[in-house]
Amino acid sequence: MKPLVKWTMTALLSITALVSQPLMAEQFIVHDNYEIHYNAFNSTFVQPDIAQNVGIQRSKRKALVNVSILKIDGGKKTPVKATITGKASNLAEQHQSLDFKKVDEGDAIYYLGQFGFTNGQVFRLSINVQPDPNKAPFNIKFEQKFYED
Repeated sequence: MKPLVKWTMTALLSITALVSQPLMAEQFIVHDNYEIHYNAFNSTFVQPDIAQNVGIQRSKRKALVNVSILKIDGGKKTPVKATITGKASNLAEQHQSLDFKKVDEGDAIYYLGQFGFTNGQVFRLSINVQPDPNKAPFNIKFEQKFYED
């Protein structure tokens, strides 16, 4: 991976972590021997140059869903690749499919999905995470309200 891309993703994920922590508690589930972390936030929280480098559209009306999967082996946690699909549904049951982009830094793997919203809109997010192609995917559901920034 090119050094600029690796630095860019590290910066993106650091920003995500710094911004999202005051807004909500860390969200993750443990299923089988996997720890699946997830959060959603406004795309304007990502700096313009970082968004451009990873192909994310910044907009006050675009949100990002961030998912990462760690395989638990004893006391060690290792990032793993997975098949991720999902949808975002507003309260009127209008659905948007989430097309996740994989970001692989080698020592960290993240998946970013994007969808549009209007100010104050509540979304129900449903994400299917399948780290093992021989097993059924895990389903994560959560609800979040989004505001224009």
